[in-house]
Parts: sequence; structure tokens; C-alpha cells
Amino acid sequence: MTQHQPATASFSRPAGDLDGAVSRSPQTPEVIATEAVTRVFGTGSNAVTAVDGVTITVSAGEFLALVGRSGSGKTTLMNLMAGLDQPTAGTVTFQGRDLGSLSEKQLVELRRHGIGFIFQSFGLIPLLSAYENVELPLHISGVSWRERRRRALETLELVGLGPRSKHRPYELSGGEQQRVAIARALVTGPDVLFADEPTGELDTVTAISISTILRDITRQRDVTVIVATHDLTLSSMCDRVLEMADGSVTAA
Repeated sequence: MTQHQPATASFSRPAGDLDGAVSRSPQTPEVIATEAVTRVFGTGSNAVTAVDGVTITVSAGEFLALVGRSGSGKTTLMNLMAGLDQPTAGTVTFQGRDLGSLSEKQLVELRRHGIGFIFQSFGLIPLLSAYENVELPLHISGVSWRERRRRALETLELVGLGPRSKHRPYELSGGEQQRVAIARALVTGPDVLFADEPTGELDTVTAISISTILRDITRQRDVTVIVATHDLTLSSMCDRVLEMADGSVTAA
């Protein structure tokens, strides 16, 4: 298989310096808020507190990193904010709605339309092309064929993979596969992207390329991006970094 060099991010950028943190006014609306959120797994002597009384707010359009050692609670906190898990105590609100008060059907709709997910292992379907992997969430949501095609191709172009749209995952490099995963997460037009170790399986050069794409998404599309990461290069590109240890936020 021919290896392709990872391309640089293809997003157009607004005027101004994009290398530093985004300047946000006090009026910037919050998209996610946690209030004394705790998550305990197990009971009795086997109980493990993965998240311990965390209170944070995330602004719309923010690029936020959760960092810390394995077992620090960053992935569990991200899952709570995404509605993939329920807290043992405390509340999580998404655009002002208490996730604990939503029905399973409402949570499914939120995950389909309000939230996108990017995983370290890419999670692509091997037998489908890049285009078909990106189109799939729209197909599940009942979007028309013409609109699915337009949005899938547009989003693949956005991440620099238009010419590779017919290739299956095994024909793509690791960086290209992660770009497909990003396009798939973006194609439904979510307000928030959650990314769990999105550069964890990539070489340094490719990881920088993927980090740049995630950073530029927040600028061009005003999407909130929350990453759980060990990657110092990725976290250095974020607007804000929250460091976690033993289930608590220890530094910001």
C-alpha cells in the first residue's frame, strides 16, 4: 500500500492569530456545565471513585483539553458530559438541559444530532469506503440520498480527503483514517465534538496534523471540541487545559 504524507489542515481561517487561545467575551454562552459531579463504580469495599465532585463549565466554541495520567478520570468525565454515562451524584447540563432528566429516546437524539464522537481506534467499518463511513450517520437519521451525498463529500473535502473518498480503511494511513473519523463526527452538524485520545495511535507528524484540524474546527465552524489526551502538542493548541488526578480537577 502506498503511504501518503499527512496533509496540513485545509480549513480557511478567520483573520487574526489562531495560534493562541480564543478571545471570548463574558457573554459567550455555556454549552456544558457540571455541578459537583461524582461517578462511583462498584459498591462497598470495591467502590472506586472515578470522578469526584467536579464542577466546570464549557463555553460554546471552546477547545478544551482534559489531561492526566491513565485512571485520572478524564475519560469518565468526558463520558458523563456526553451523556454516555450517568453520574452517581451531581448534575450535567447540556445547553441548559439536565441530562439526567432526559429519556433514553431524547439522549439518542442528542447523540445523533447535538454531539459527535472521535475515538483513538477510529471505529471505521472496514467494508465501507471513506465516503460510506461518513455518510452512515446521515443514513441512520433518514436524511435524503442527495443531501447525504452533498454533506458527506463536503465534509471529506473539509478534512482534505475528497480524492480518497472511495478508499476503504485498509487502503488509508492511520492519519487518513482519523480524518475520516473526524468527518463522520462532523457530518451531522453537532454542537460539540468529544475526542478520546484522538492522536494516541498516530506518529508525531500526523498527530500534529490531526491536532491542527481539531483546533481549526472550533474556529471555522464554531464547534465546541473537548479532548481527553496525553498528547502535550494537542493540549498546547487548546484554549484551556484542565488537569485531572484521582477523579478531581487539580489545575486549570
